[in-house]
Amino acid sequence: MTDQFLLGIGKKIRSCRKSKSLTISTVASAAGVSKGLISKIENGRTIPSLPVLISIISALKIDMSNFFSGIELINKHGYTHIKSEDYSTYEKEGAKGYLYNFIHSRSFSNFAFEVFVLDLEPEAKRKLVTTDGYEYLYILKGEINYRLDDKIILLKQGDSLFFNGKIPHVPYNKTDKVANLLVIYLLTAQKD
Repeated sequence: MTDQFLLGIGKKIRSCRKSKSLTISTVASAAGVSKGLISKIENGRTIPSLPVLISIISALKIDMSNFFSGIELINKHGYTHIKSEDYSTYEKEGAKGYLYNFIHSRSFSNFAFEVFVLDLEPEAKRKLVTTDGYEYLYILKGEINYRLDDKIILLKQGDSLFFNGKIPHVPYNKTDKVANLLVIYLLTAQKD
């Protein structure tokens, strides 16, 4: 296992796929999995099972040992200190105005968690998504509307929300200022 298992694996798949100019559809078809699963793995929204991961690496035509090189190992000191300048920042595919600042992830035998600060731009756009696990949000700054299936929940600074990620969801920022959210994903293993 790695200290940054989910982000490292997903980022590596995306990087390899893009470096070979392959589409998500092409990799999914070659690996025998859905496009949605590839997208969720690349975006750190689910954990691939070992057989699925091996199929994806094969579909990318990459040597297994080369794939895992450069993915950071667990810190043997019993703690992890991450400086703010070391956060990875990225925007997920299919999302406009959703800037994720990756802080930390950790995997255990049957679940993993990831911690982000999400900068949500005014009028950011994204389709409803689902996650194979639970999500916890805490509004650090600003105000957002959070859609959970057919319900809209207004969240202001200091408010929090915890929900099953299998409920279709998406946050919206209808104000003229960037909103900042602490986001924690609690993910379970995905078998498809």
